[in-house]
Amino acid sequence: MRWLITGGCGFIGRNLLIRAAQNSNAVFRIVDDLSTGTRDELSAAVDFVELDAADQSIHWSNWSRSRVQLVKADIRDFVVARNVTVGADVVVHLAANTGVGPSVEDPMRDCTMNVIGTLNYLEACRLNSVHRFVFASSGATIGDCEPPIHEELPAHPASPYGASKLAGEAYCAAYARSFGVGTVALRFGNCYGPLSSHKSSVVAKFTREALAGTPWEIYGDGGQTRDFIYVDDIVNAIMLAATVDAVGGDAFQIASNTETTVSELASKLAEILRLHDVGPPQVRYAQPRVGDVRRNYSDTGKARARLGWAPRVSLDEGLERTVRWFIENRKRM
Repeated sequence: MRWLITGGCGFIGRNLLIRAAQNSNAVFRIVDDLSTGTRDELSAAVDFVELDAADQSIHWSNWSRSRVQLVKADIRDFVVARNVTVGADVVVHLAANTGVGPSVEDPMRDCTMNVIGTLNYLEACRLNSVHRFVFASSGATIGDCEPPIHEELPAHPASPYGASKLAGEAYCAAYARSFGVGTVALRFGNCYGPLSSHKSSVVAKFTREALAGTPWEIYGDGGQTRDFIYVDDIVNAIMLAATVDAVGGDAFQIASNTETTVSELASKLAEILRLHDVGPPQVRYAQPRVGDVRRNYSDTGKARARLGWAPRVSLDEGLERTVRWFIENRKRM
């Protein structure tokens, strides 16, 4: 099986590569602009060779050069998208402008990265007859609602990020119905886990800050809820979405099906850090962020029924594994 992974140098991408490379004889091609993940981080996960996106003499369809190939490129470059997908069996589209905050700061960049970037790789899949396209989406597509979030709820995004991911889902559905591309949109919960040293989401951010001895800042009163999902469970969902039959054109909630307040998360994380002789961190409160929803957790029944997927790692166990990884790798950060 030949995998093309956009954003493969990032947090989820590297976890996916490690797992998929261990469990199969597959080959992988990564497209990443290296704005977050780095070559050094990728090489710590897998051995790879780098191809030059500007070198027109490269035989793009030759997947035998190395088991893992890296192409440094922007997902907004359609010429690269068309070339690198030749010969792929599945495209996993992880590359994106991530998070509510950055989308509020620069909605135009969020749109071009998340909408045009996604459309480029869908069109490349159509032209090159790639049979499966797995799209990393988000519960932010739904916006502020009474949870649990499920796939039949009407979408009312509260942020540009949610709007751009919703547009990506819409294009996935259109390419499935108009052109027969087997698209699967996975709406990830708040993902955390090892290899997340660059992530700005709450678990990674709080862990880095605790190890550095800096205070934690909670936006709002801490009563806002999220659905935290460990990265191994996300990887399981991606691998199923890449291979399960008869799911083309569908979207699935991929989360823990558990509602946790940010204050509860902070308390759990502080206790685990204390057991590792770190902390206690000082906590400060700030104004709520524009675009953040008050409550968020997902009903994952559709993913259980159609993908055969279920979360396996509890929040307590996942936080323990994450803290242990950060402590063991603190000198590399």
